[in-house]
Amino acid sequence: MITCHLKYVIDPYQLDAFERYSKAWIAIVNRMGGQHHGYFLPSEGANNIAYALFSFPSLAAYERYRQASTEDEACIELFADAARLKFILSYERSFLRPLLA
Repeated sequence: MITCHLKYVIDPYQLDAFERYSKAWIAIVNRMGGQHHGYFLPSEGANNIAYALFSFPSLAAYERYRQASTEDEACIELFADAARLKFILSYERSFLRPLLA
């Protein structure tokens, strides 16, 4: 299993737009064979940092998801909304190997 950890720097004045975007991606990742563990939005502390975690059975499965997302209508629409509205200022992607009991 491989887990993708995303750290976002977001526009805190567009938190509602980022939240709508995030909810849509949770459903998409699950539909495309992954397991989304949720988005973590600002609460206390920094108001412009958010996180997401989701897993796929393997790095190859994640890569298939990434390729499929370039052709999926819902994904294309979300990418376009993020680019147009600019509520994501930057992001970092890391891959983790979970250690489970």
